[in-house]
Amino acid sequence: MFGLRIFGAIFSTMTLAAIFGSLVLGAVFVIYGNGLPGHDELASYQPKTISRIYSGEGHIMDEFATERRLFAAADEIPDLVKAAFISAEDKNFYSHAGYDPAGMAAALRDAIVSRGENLRGASTITQQVMKNFLLDGSRSAERKIKEIILATRIEGTLDKDGILELYLNEIFLGQNSFGVAAAAQTYFNKSLKDLLPEEVAYLAALPKAPSQYHPVRQRERAVLRRNFVLREMNENGFLSDVAYDLARKQPLRTVQNGDFLSFRSGLPPRDYPTDEIRRQLTRDFGEAEFFTGGYSVRATIDPTLQEVAAQSLRLGLEDYDRAQGVYRGAGLSIAADLLGTWRDVLHGLTIPRDITINQKWRPAVVLELLKNDARLGIEGLEGDAHILSAKDVTWAKKQKSSGSISRNTVKQVKDLLSVGDVILVAPILDETDGTFINWSLRQVPKIQGGFVAMDVHTGRVIAMQGGFSYQHSVFNRATQANRQPGSSFKPFVYAAALDSGYSPATLVIDAPIEVDTPQGLWRPKNYSDKFYGASPVRLGIEQSRNLMTVRLAQELGMETIATYAEKFGVYDNMKPYLSASLGSEETTLYKMVSAYAMFANGGERVQPTLVDRVQDRSGKTVFLHDERSCDECKLTGLMAGWLPTIVSNRERVMDQVTAYQLTSMMEGVVQRGTASRTVNLPVPVAGKTGTTNEAKDVWFLGFTSNIVAGCYMGMDQPAPLGRGAGGGSMCGPVFNRFMEVAIERYGAGEFNVPKNGTFINIDRFTGARLQEGAEGDHVVAEFFREGSEPIFGVAFDGGFQVSGNMPMFELGETEAMQQVITSSGRTIKVAPQASFGSISSGGLY
Repeated sequence: MFGLRIFGAIFSTMTLAAIFGSLVLGAVFVIYGNGLPGHDELASYQPKTISRIYSGEGHIMDEFATERRLFAAADEIPDLVKAAFISAEDKNFYSHAGYDPAGMAAALRDAIVSRGENLRGASTITQQVMKNFLLDGSRSAERKIKEIILATRIEGTLDKDGILELYLNEIFLGQNSFGVAAAAQTYFNKSLKDLLPEEVAYLAALPKAPSQYHPVRQRERAVLRRNFVLREMNENGFLSDVAYDLARKQPLRTVQNGDFLSFRSGLPPRDYPTDEIRRQLTRDFGEAEFFTGGYSVRATIDPTLQEVAAQSLRLGLEDYDRAQGVYRGAGLSIAADLLGTWRDVLHGLTIPRDITINQKWRPAVVLELLKNDARLGIEGLEGDAHILSAKDVTWAKKQKSSGSISRNTVKQVKDLLSVGDVILVAPILDETDGTFINWSLRQVPKIQGGFVAMDVHTGRVIAMQGGFSYQHSVFNRATQANRQPGSSFKPFVYAAALDSGYSPATLVIDAPIEVDTPQGLWRPKNYSDKFYGASPVRLGIEQSRNLMTVRLAQELGMETIATYAEKFGVYDNMKPYLSASLGSEETTLYKMVSAYAMFANGGERVQPTLVDRVQDRSGKTVFLHDERSCDECKLTGLMAGWLPTIVSNRERVMDQVTAYQLTSMMEGVVQRGTASRTVNLPVPVAGKTGTTNEAKDVWFLGFTSNIVAGCYMGMDQPAPLGRGAGGGSMCGPVFNRFMEVAIERYGAGEFNVPKNGTFINIDRFTGARLQEGAEGDHVVAEFFREGSEPIFGVAFDGGFQVSGNMPMFELGETEAMQQVITSSGRTIKVAPQASFGSISSGGLY
C-alpha cells in the first residue's frame, strides 16, 4: 500500500510537472509568437532579385541589384542541386516537421562534452529559411524559439519543395551572390542544369561560411569541405560510388581561379543608355523596388546605332580637341619601383577603357624614353617593346602642372612624357589592307557633348551618348546638362508665327532693333552684322536671321512663344523675355530632340522613352510605352503589299499644315542654309543649327521622315570654343555620319504632305509669287493652307521703328567663308568670327 502511495505521488508530481511544463512552453510560444509573420505573409514572401535590361534582340545589356540573386523555381532546380544542399545541411529535411529534436539534442550534447568549445548549429533548412528571411543572425535562446515557431508555421503553409525553393533562392553564398542560380554564374559562369557534381558540392559547402571556403584564398579548406559534401551525397544515395570517386579527384576550377570567364565579362560595359534607364525607373518605381524587384526591362536602344552614335560624337569631339594642339595628359603615373609589375598596377588604375574611334583605345605606360621615341607597355598586349614614335606627338604643346601651355610643339616624346606616365594609345592601321602602322597618343577631350536619336512616331530612343566616355564621366549631357539651344530654338518662334496666320512667303523686316532693358540698351544683330530689309519668313530660318526672329517674337508676343515652347516640352516655365526667342534660356538635348520629333511626324505629341516594356518577376507587364491601336495587326493574313493601319491616339500639338511648312523651311537649312556644307544625305532631311553667345554651345538637330537626331557640344564649364566654332561645322558632321547608317537600317522617304493645302511657286529672296512653270535657284514651291488666300508684299516690323538709312545685303551676295583644316586632315569651310553684337542675345546661326 505504501508503495502505491509513493508511486501515485511520483505519478501526480510528474503529471503536474508535465502540465506545468506544457503551460510554460505554451506561454513561451504565445509570448514569442506574437508579432511574428503569419501564414499568409510567409507564403507571399518574395526575395530580392536582380532587375535586368535587355536589348530589342533579347540580349542582356545591364543588371542592377542590391543582392545579386536570380530566382529559380523549384521545378527549374536540378535534383542534384537539391540533393547536395540537403546532404550538407539537413539530411532529414523531408521527414521532420520544421525542426529536428534529435539534431538539437546532439548539438547540445557536443557543446556540454566539449565545455562550449564545439558549438555547432542544429538548424534545419526550414529554420535557416526563417532566420535568413525574417530574423537577425544572433545566437540566442529567444531567436531559436522564434525560429522554431516560424518553422512550424511555414511547414503548415508551404510544401517541402516550396520551402526548399525559398531556401535555395535566398541563401548567401559569397561574392555578393544570393541563391544557387546567381552563385552558379558567379563561380562557374554556368546555369544550374550545366553544373557538374563537384561544382554542385562546392556550392553546397558555402552556406556555413562562404569567406572560409574561398576558392583562391582558402583553396585547400574549400576542397576538403567540398569532398565532405560529396561523401554525404554518396552515403545518402544521391551519388553513385563511381561518380563520387571521380568528382572528389577533380581540382577546384572556378571563375575566381581564372579557369572560366566571368559572367560579367560577357556583358557590355555599363553605358549612358542603361544608366539613364536606371535613373528613370528608380524615379518611377522607387530605388529600393527597382533594385530588388526582379524587373525585366526591354530597352529601345539599337546596339548597332548606339555604337555609331558613340563613335561619331567621339570623333567630332576629338577633332576639335586635337585641333587645339594641347596635350593635358591622363594625370596618372606609376612609380619607378613598381614598373617591374606594371601590368598589375595599370590594371588597378581608374582610366577609361570603353573608348573606340575606329580602333579601341588602350591604357599604356611609358617604360623607357629613347632618343626620340618612347617604349611602352600596353594593357592587354604581350611584350613591352611597343614604340610611340616622335612623329606622332609633334601636333602637341604640353600643358604644364601650373596650367600654362608651352609655346612650341614638341619634337621628341621626352619633351611631352616622362617614364611611368600612364597614357592612352590607339593603333593606326593602313586604310587599304588594315596592317598596323604605328601607335598614336590619345587623350580624353576637354570639350564634351551629347547625342540623341529617336523614332519620330513613337519617341523610342534608338541611340543616346551622354559624353565622350561613360567610364571617364557618368554625367549624361544628353539628359542632365541644361544648355542654351541658341538658334536651334528659332523653329518654335516660326511655328507660332505660321499658326498665327503667317506663311513661309510672309515678309518680315530685317533691320536694326533697340530694346530698352533694366540691364541697358539691347541691340541684337545678325551673325553677318548686316541687314537684309524685307525678307520672307523662309529666308529668316534658312539663314538664321536674328533680327527677323526678334521682330516676329515681338509681333506675336513672348507669352505666345513661351506657350509653344512649353507645349512642346522644351521648357517647363519659360520666362517671356525677348532674348529668349534666340535660345538664351537653358534646356536639355533630350527635350529638344523630343520636340523636333513632333515637327517631323506632322505635329503629334510623342513621349520620349528608352523603355518599350517593363515586366515584373512573374512576367506581368507593368509598363508598356506604345499605346497605339492596330486591329489589322491581329488579322491572320493581309493582301500582298498591304500594310496594317496603326491608329494613333496621340494629342495633336501643332496643325499638320504648320508642321509641313516648318519642315519644308528647315529642309532649306540643309539644302541652302547654315547646315548645307556638312549635312549631305541621299534622302530629304530637315534641321536647324544653333550656336550661342561666344560659341559656348553648338548644336544641330535634324530629322528624316522617321528618325530625328540631335547633337550638342560645349565645355562642362561653359567657355568660348573659339574661332570657327559653330553648330553646322561641328555637330553637322556628327549628325551626318550617324544618319548615313541609320538610313541604311531604317530607310527614309519624302515628308508627308497634308491634303488640305496647295503648292505655289515663290521667289525665296523676295517672297513674290511666280508663274507655275518658273525655274531657277530663286524658285521654291511653298505650301499654303487650303481656303486661305496668300497675302504677298506686306512686311511686318514687329512694332520696331525702321530707319531708311542702313547698309543692305544685296541679292545674290554671300557671306565670306574661310577654309580650315581639321585634325583628320579634311578641309572644310567655316564662317568668320562673330562680333559681340551678333552674339550678345544667345542665338547666332
